Amino acid sequence: MDLNELITSVNDAVWGYVLIFALVGCGVWFTWRTHFVQFRMVGEMLRLLTDSAVDTVGEQTGTSGADSSQPRKHISSFQAFAVSVATRVGTGNLAGVASAIAIGGPGAVFWMWVIALVGSATAFVESTLAQLFKQKHKESFIGGPAYYIQRGLHQKWMAITFAILITCQFGLSNNSIQANTICGAMQEAFGWSPLWVGIVLAALGLFIVFGGIHRIARVSSVLVPVMAIGYVILALVIVVMNIGLVPHVFKVIMLDAFGIEQIAGGGIGATIMNGVKRGLFSNEAGEGSAPNVAATAATSHPVKQGLIQALGVFTDTLLVCSCTAFIILISGLYEVPELNGIALTQSALQSQVGSAGPVFVAVAIFLFAFSSIIGNYYYGEANIRFITRSSRVMTLYRICSAGVMVLFGALASFELVWNIVDFFMAFLTACNLIAIVLLGRYAFRLLDDYRQQKRQGIREPVFHRSQLPELADELECWE
Repeated sequence: MDLNELITSVNDAVWGYVLIFALVGCGVWFTWRTHFVQFRMVGEMLRLLTDSAVDTVGEQTGTSGADSSQPRKHISSFQAFAVSVATRVGTGNLAGVASAIAIGGPGAVFWMWVIALVGSATAFVESTLAQLFKQKHKESFIGGPAYYIQRGLHQKWMAITFAILITCQFGLSNNSIQANTICGAMQEAFGWSPLWVGIVLAALGLFIVFGGIHRIARVSSVLVPVMAIGYVILALVIVVMNIGLVPHVFKVIMLDAFGIEQIAGGGIGATIMNGVKRGLFSNEAGEGSAPNVAATAATSHPVKQGLIQALGVFTDTLLVCSCTAFIILISGLYEVPELNGIALTQSALQSQVGSAGPVFVAVAIFLFAFSSIIGNYYYGEANIRFITRSSRVMTLYRICSAGVMVLFGALASFELVWNIVDFFMAFLTACNLIAIVLLGRYAFRLLDDYRQQKRQGIREPVFHRSQLPELADELECWE
């Protein structure tokens, strides 16, 4: 048994018997305890995208924090939303969806929808907790699961374990996926060598990541809206052109998700597993990634960023992933055994718009995946800083994340890079789910406070750490 087969066996065991039930179970629990926040507060989520940055250290109330004499470069709610969507809207939306359909059948799309609908409540809880336990940083704020595990659960070993896992998952292995998909798309469309494409990607990535979170936020806030809107418009045009096939597409998805044939043949397990795995890879709800950037936003109440990150899950899976799924299912090419990953998406588009299809996908995947590379890098940076303040370690990490692993992904096989990502994603998600289940009560109390202030007519609810007296000594911000 080679390395690839060994990782596959471990992945099937963990995903097949543990993580799927944990993910769905936590999503349903959080949906119930938040009174269906992801459905009832969509309007508030959209409104908050225009929310301005507010210093939660002391400037908004006139109090003097430790850093109040220094100018603070704020990350707005929209910028934090853009960075998190940049990591979500990437290869999972084009190659990941195609892979789920090719392996698990059309029914995998249904399970991607399910994990997004219930997972958005999980995303709300984890990002609200990240805001609550965030800490002051030299330029803005910093935080994430490692920080709320240490401050909320007082389990240093668990926090360090999470920090190591997320650095391996996002900062390293996840970037190899992005590079692998970009190189595959460029080779399919233009015949370009994966080696040279990888070198160019590494050079661009290193330039941006050495500029820090502010450069990442500026780049993402421009790339994300442009690439997402363009791709959705193209998908809608294709759907309108084939409007008569839409009922058939829904029928195929639902029959395959619950079909007697799949159940009798044991295929239903593969359908659910691939739908949930690729759904999680795409929207990251519960994985513990988005909270790292959610913590950087300067807001007046932790719930605000929780709501915005819940919206990010909808944007990713229910909108962008569905676009890819419909293009592939309308084309009918998902039944061709030789097609998988980005090649399937490119072939499906080519069948609809001609020779321009593979070129469009190559450009789209470059923007999607490149924005993911720089966003993924930041998740690792935030957690490296949690473990050590060494500038040498940070420099080494930057080189490995945006340079070495990008080149590795450019040259490695499709199966190997996906298996490595699934491996780390399983253990990373398990660690984060344990933490947010134990700390979820604080997110529920914050949501109740936010709703109460809104009912009192307060347009911009404000949180003060004295409202959670048992945590007052653990909350560095919110003065």
